[in-house]
Amino acid sequence: MISKIDKNKVRLKRHARVRNKLSGTAEKPRLNVYRSNKHIYAQVIDDVNGKTLAQASTQEKDLANETGSKVDLSAKVGETIAKRANEKGVKTIVFDRGGYLYHGRVKALAEAARENGLEF
Repeated sequence: MISKIDKNKVRLKRHARVRNKLSGTAEKPRLNVYRSNKHIYAQVIDDVNGKTLAQASTQEKDLANETGSKVDLSAKVGETIAKRANEKGVKTIVFDRGGYLYHGRVKALAEAARENGLEF
Protein backbone atom coordinates (compact mmCIF):
# COMPACT_ATOMS: atom_id res chain seq x y z
CA MET A 1 0.00 0.00 0.00
CA ILE A 2 1.30 3.46 -0.90
CA SER A 3 1.43 5.87 2.02
CA LYS A 4 0.37 9.47 1.73
CA ILE A 5 3.09 12.09 1.84
CA ASP A 6 2.63 14.47 4.75
CA LYS A 7 3.87 17.82 3.45
CA ASN A 8 4.32 19.24 6.94
CA LYS A 9 6.54 16.32 7.99
CA VAL A 10 8.68 16.87 4.90
CA ARG A 11 8.87 20.59 5.69
CA LEU A 12 9.85 19.93 9.31
CA LYS A 13 12.58 17.54 8.20
CA ARG A 14 13.88 20.17 5.74
CA HIS A 15 13.69 22.86 8.44
CA ALA A 16 15.68 20.71 10.89
CA ARG A 17 18.35 20.16 8.23
CA VAL A 18 18.59 23.90 7.56
CA ARG A 19 18.59 24.77 11.30
CA ASN A 20 21.68 22.61 11.82
CA LYS A 21 23.54 25.12 9.67
CA LEU A 22 21.86 28.37 10.83
CA SER A 23 22.10 30.05 14.20
CA GLY A 24 21.37 33.59 15.33
CA THR A 25 23.75 35.56 17.54
CA ALA A 26 23.38 38.88 19.33
CA GLU A 27 25.23 40.63 16.46
CA LYS A 28 23.44 38.75 13.68
CA PRO A 29 20.11 37.30 14.88
CA ARG A 30 17.90 34.89 12.96
CA LEU A 31 14.71 36.02 11.18
CA ASN A 32 12.38 33.03 11.48
CA VAL A 33 9.23 32.73 9.35
CA TYR A 34 6.21 30.55 10.09
CA ARG A 35 3.37 30.34 7.61
CA SER A 36 -0.08 28.91 8.28
CA ASN A 37 -2.96 28.74 5.84
CA LYS A 38 -4.40 32.07 7.03
CA HIS A 39 -1.55 33.95 8.72
CA ILE A 40 2.19 34.52 8.63
CA TYR A 41 4.47 35.12 11.61
CA ALA A 42 8.01 36.49 11.80
CA GLN A 43 10.44 36.59 14.72
CA VAL A 44 13.94 37.99 15.13
CA ILE A 45 15.68 35.57 17.50
CA ASP A 46 19.01 35.59 19.34
CA ASP A 47 19.69 31.85 19.66
CA VAL A 48 22.74 32.24 21.92
CA ASN A 49 20.74 33.93 24.69
CA GLY A 50 17.42 32.31 23.74
CA LYS A 51 15.64 35.67 23.36
CA THR A 52 13.11 36.91 20.85
CA LEU A 53 14.14 40.47 19.98
CA ALA A 54 11.16 41.40 17.78
CA GLN A 55 8.07 39.77 16.35
CA ALA A 56 5.25 40.58 13.93
CA SER A 57 2.28 38.71 12.51
CA THR A 58 -0.91 39.21 10.57
CA GLN A 59 -2.91 38.63 13.77
CA GLU A 60 -1.84 41.92 15.36
CA LYS A 61 -4.47 44.61 15.81
CA ASP A 62 -3.02 47.00 13.24
CA LEU A 63 -2.67 44.27 10.57
CA ALA A 64 -5.78 42.22 11.40
CA ASN A 65 -8.09 44.85 9.92
CA GLU A 66 -6.08 45.20 6.70
CA THR A 67 -7.55 43.91 3.48
CA GLY A 68 -5.75 42.49 0.49
CA SER A 69 -4.15 39.29 -0.58
CA LYS A 70 -2.07 37.12 1.73
CA VAL A 71 1.04 38.14 -0.23
CA ASP A 72 0.29 41.84 0.40
CA LEU A 73 -0.23 41.19 4.10
CA SER A 74 3.04 39.24 4.23
CA ALA A 75 4.84 42.26 2.79
CA LYS A 76 3.33 44.43 5.54
CA VAL A 77 4.55 41.96 8.15
CA GLY A 78 8.03 42.23 6.56
CA GLU A 79 7.92 46.03 6.87
CA THR A 80 6.77 45.80 10.48
CA ILE A 81 9.44 43.30 11.53
CA ALA A 82 12.16 45.36 9.87
CA LYS A 83 11.07 48.53 11.68
CA ARG A 84 10.90 46.75 15.04
CA ALA A 85 14.29 45.13 14.51
CA ASN A 86 15.83 48.51 13.58
CA GLU A 87 14.41 49.99 16.80
CA LYS A 88 16.31 47.28 18.71
CA GLY A 89 19.50 48.13 16.83
CA VAL A 90 19.49 45.09 14.54
CA LYS A 91 20.77 45.78 11.02
CA THR A 92 21.96 42.39 9.71
CA ILE A 93 20.19 39.06 10.12
CA VAL A 94 20.31 35.43 9.07
CA PHE A 95 17.16 34.49 7.14
CA ASP A 96 15.47 31.25 8.23
CA ARG A 97 12.66 30.44 5.81
CA GLY A 98 11.40 27.64 8.06
CA GLY A 99 11.64 24.94 5.43
CA TYR A 100 9.23 26.75 3.11
CA LEU A 101 10.08 27.47 -0.51
CA TYR A 102 11.41 30.98 -1.12
CA HIS A 103 8.35 31.92 -3.14
CA GLY A 104 5.07 33.76 -2.66
CA ARG A 105 4.39 34.93 0.89
CA VAL A 106 7.85 34.04 2.25
CA LYS A 107 9.54 35.92 -0.59
CA ALA A 108 7.26 38.95 -0.14
CA LEU A 109 8.08 39.11 3.58
CA ALA A 110 11.83 38.82 2.95
CA GLU A 111 11.90 41.45 0.20
CA ALA A 112 9.85 43.91 2.28
CA ALA A 113 12.22 43.41 5.22
CA ARG A 114 15.20 44.10 2.92
CA GLU A 115 13.60 47.25 1.52
CA ASN A 116 13.03 48.56 5.05
CA GLY A 117 16.62 48.29 6.22
CA LEU A 118 17.46 44.69 7.13
CA GLU A 119 20.46 43.09 5.46
CA PHE A 120 20.59 39.34 4.84
